[in-house]
Amino acid sequence: MARFLQFAGLAIGLVALTLQFAITMPASIAAGRTVLGSVVFYFSFFTILTNIGAVLVYLQALRDAKSGLLGLFAGAGARGGVAVAIALVMIVYVTILAPLWQPEGLFLLCDVLLHYVTPILYLAWWLAAGADGSARWSDIPYWVAYPVLYLIYALARAPIAGEVPYPFLDIATKGATSVALTSLMMTLLFLVLCVIAVVADHGISSFRKAARPN
Repeated sequence: MARFLQFAGLAIGLVALTLQFAITMPASIAAGRTVLGSVVFYFSFFTILTNIGAVLVYLQALRDAKSGLLGLFAGAGARGGVAVAIALVMIVYVTILAPLWQPEGLFLLCDVLLHYVTPILYLAWWLAAGADGSARWSDIPYWVAYPVLYLIYALARAPIAGEVPYPFLDIATKGATSVALTSLMMTLLFLVLCVIAVVADHGISSFRKAARPN
């Protein structure tokens, strides 16, 4: 089952990311962005970056890579960090973003794949094979650094690009206080998910050991 989830997650993740890029580029250029600006726009979404992280974890596990780019995604720390981030992707989309727009056609397909299917597949794979009891509490600061750095990037880019990837980060319309409170709440949610991930990692490992025949 774990092997199936791994291959399914990798295949669907690659298809969804490629399809999203293919439909985003012409739509973005038609909206007035340059080709380079459209590429930057595509890679400015937390959802895209996190799904790329999940694909790299799958590839690292398949090749058992210990060095290079894939080597950065080896070990329980990387697997757990991506699990927390992709869980946040799904939670934020379901609770905040989904009611704000009604995508159609291929955009709807990509939304479903990247916000529902790939997170569920990755979390299922992580629980089945990725969690091995070696996640550490000291991993949490590194996990939290990812969304914090992303937030800094998104807010710093906003006045330059004249846009934000997500409406709840728009200081111009929401106000600085609202954006600050939303960012704080999401950071706290991410911290809670980090704690759950470490506990789950240790709990699953203990359960597997107890279930093994003596």
